[in-house]
Amino acid sequence: MALDFSVPTPLDYFGALVRSDGDFTLFEAAASLALDEYPETDLQRVLGDVDQLLARVKRRLAADAAPIQRLRVLNQFFYDELGFGGNLNNYYDPDNSFPSVLLRTRRGIPISLAVVWMELAQGLGLEVSGVGFPGHFLVKVVLPIGQAIIDPLTGRSLSSEQLSEMLEPYRRRAGLADGSELPLGLYLQSATPREILARMLRNLKEIYKSQEDWPRLLAVQERLVVLLPDSWSEYRDRGLVHASLGQQEAALADLECYLVHAENVVDVKAVAEQVNVLRSQLR
Repeated sequence: MALDFSVPTPLDYFGALVRSDGDFTLFEAAASLALDEYPETDLQRVLGDVDQLLARVKRRLAADAAPIQRLRVLNQFFYDELGFGGNLNNYYDPDNSFPSVLLRTRRGIPISLAVVWMELAQGLGLEVSGVGFPGHFLVKVVLPIGQAIIDPLTGRSLSSEQLSEMLEPYRRRAGLADGSELPLGLYLQSATPREILARMLRNLKEIYKSQEDWPRLLAVQERLVVLLPDSWSEYRDRGLVHASLGQQEAALADLECYLVHAENVVDVKAVAEQVNVLRSQLR
């Protein structure tokens, strides 16, 4: 039997990382997103760089250090000493979403900063998780005295009043009246690694879509379909990108897949019209 010595593509590698929720390695999967833009990225070196940072911060802590002490030392090291923070001057730069670039520039957006910070926090034995808060990704730390909600841009703990204030613009846009407001705690549920990675990809999706950068958008859509194989809207969106690139057969396959599987959607007529256009072009 012939042996296959072909090198896996970045998408193949990504698919292997996210195949199972049981051994989903969030940081490595997030770091692999850079391979589409920077194929020369050495992921093993990126993982090693984080291990070195973890070793440095561990040397500052006693083996029996309390969780609150671990948290304080980590934040002083990450934000004050290393200078990690938000790229406020160029917030919508795609590089902000790539942990491998973030480790070099020390600048990112809340979710990418959170992914790096959580990797270090978990290495210190802290119980942490991401929080898919509307408009601003957060992290949650479980401590003996209770849970803390932290802004990954600054490392500062946020009060209930601050969180409610951050949530107010979202509530207004969603048309939630004062009497129908959902409890704050519902917005502070822990996000799964798959959900976090999907949010990172959708951030990139919005950037490339606004720039009409179809080749880069297609690469993101390919990853979203692999990550969320039952999210039929991602097949639709990939089909629309294929159509924008003039790839009629691929576009038709994705849009027909969407029409077959999606339920209770409002855009069936528009998608069906697009399918008819593609079929006529192929004829």
